[in-house]
Amino acid sequence: LQGSPLTTGLILSTAMKLPPMTLLFMTSPSLNPALLTTMAILSTALGGWMGLNQTQVRKVLAFSSISHLGWMAIIITYNPKLTLLNFYLYTLMTAAVFLTLNSIKVLKLSTLMTAWAKAPSLSAMLMLTLLSLAGLPPL
Repeated sequence: LQGSPLTTGLILSTAMKLPPMTLLFMTSPSLNPALLTTMAILSTALGGWMGLNQTQVRKVLAFSSISHLGWMAIIITYNPKLTLLNFYLYTLMTAAVFLTLNSIKVLKLSTLMTAWAKAPSLSAMLMLTLLSLAGLPPL
């Protein structure tokens, strides 16, 4: 995801997750819940820990994608329809982030701080969407 343009990154982070999520949704009743939960926790932990010390926005979003897939795998063992809602909301928020980053031409977190002067309202909405993807409770 790091070396690709933002529009390609959007497709990789959202549309390319649709076939695996469909397979998980269809096979979820027959999957071993303990194994699926273990793999989901490992995916969530890996995505969260690896995304902490990144300065490239696309790397942060890639690790966020790994982490969110883990959360969806945990949810699917308990309520598969809630996983679909989670996937739709994730796709909506990720599309908003990628399209906003593409429109203000930001690739690093350091340039994101200077983009505030160019488009303050768009930058504010981007920050709220990023906090929402990060799991801040009210968002």
